[in-house]
Amino acid sequence: MDLAFTEEQNLLRDSVRKFVDSQYAISGRNKLSASAAGFSRDYWQQYAELGWLALPFSEADGGIGGTPVDTMVLMEEFGRGLVLEPYLATVVMFGSAISMAGNEAQRAELLPAIMDGSLMASFAYAEAQSHHDLNNIETSAAADGDGYLINGEKCVVLNGQSAGKLLVSTRTSGTSQDHTGITLFIVDAAASGIKRTDYPTVDGLRAADIKFTDVRVSAADQLGETGKGYAIVESIANRAILALAAEAVGAMEVLYQDTIAYTKQRRQFDHPLSEFQVLKHRMTEMFMEHALAKSLCMKATMLETQGSAETQRTIHALKYLIGKASRFVGQNAVQLHGGMGMTEELRVAHYFKRLMVIDSQFGNTDHHLERFVA
Repeated sequence: MDLAFTEEQNLLRDSVRKFVDSQYAISGRNKLSASAAGFSRDYWQQYAELGWLALPFSEADGGIGGTPVDTMVLMEEFGRGLVLEPYLATVVMFGSAISMAGNEAQRAELLPAIMDGSLMASFAYAEAQSHHDLNNIETSAAADGDGYLINGEKCVVLNGQSAGKLLVSTRTSGTSQDHTGITLFIVDAAASGIKRTDYPTVDGLRAADIKFTDVRVSAADQLGETGKGYAIVESIANRAILALAAEAVGAMEVLYQDTIAYTKQRRQFDHPLSEFQVLKHRMTEMFMEHALAKSLCMKATMLETQGSAETQRTIHALKYLIGKASRFVGQNAVQLHGGMGMTEELRVAHYFKRLMVIDSQFGNTDHHLERFVA
């Protein structure tokens, strides 16, 4: 397996890194996070102009034809800057679903709008009782004439308030725990019967709880076959986990590098902290955890690109390792910075909080360890 980046991927990495370094100082990020939208719409339009929003979509659909490896390169750099724009929700999750399962009309309507920056969207899949089980769905879609009526509530919908379209997982048959009977619908976020409650998350991003009351959708709004939506949901989750893992790798890189730089400057007993042997060992372990996570992230992404039979098991291993490594690197970064490691002015705490949220998204370490063993 060749894990070396191509020339185009290196150019992409350099381009994103240049943007992040120039635009995402922690003080500026804090201001964006506290704004009404929680991110910059101007930056979003820049992403469109730079081609980043078109990166994973096929050339036939007007995209660049990138692979999951290209997305990994971009998301790792986004992780270095703690980028706030809804790339994961709109491009990786919603966009991937339309690209994979959408019919010709759906792709023609939605993908160009994503790529030119005019459409932001979200994937509404999680419910209060579902925990980490993607198949645990109680939101119903009952047949009504030539369409359906959706009733239920989705929670922690990433960037749900800013979304123009929602991809909603519903149950059209079976019980709440069944893998069959799940159907996906593309819903206009401004449709009658939708109530969105927006709130900031602990990592500085935004999410929403969304209640559906007799929301009417037509047969043309259905994504994929009736009752066979679980395979699509799982595919979206896999793409999201790979993207989140890459983001975590970028965040961990900043944390261990910042910690090394700080311990070289901070003096104790007339010596820099970096000269103390026990701290050298600790920072070496931080580097090793990051390196292991990055290597497995690259392997899992390559397997996904190749369509390997080992992909699903490797993704479970990756999500477990990302959670474990993130906690170790984050906790030690905060501890070695001392009390200032938890201040809002220093970026260490912000990276640590983002890593802890990533661990909880699409299943935490315990969940994926159980799935890996099974």
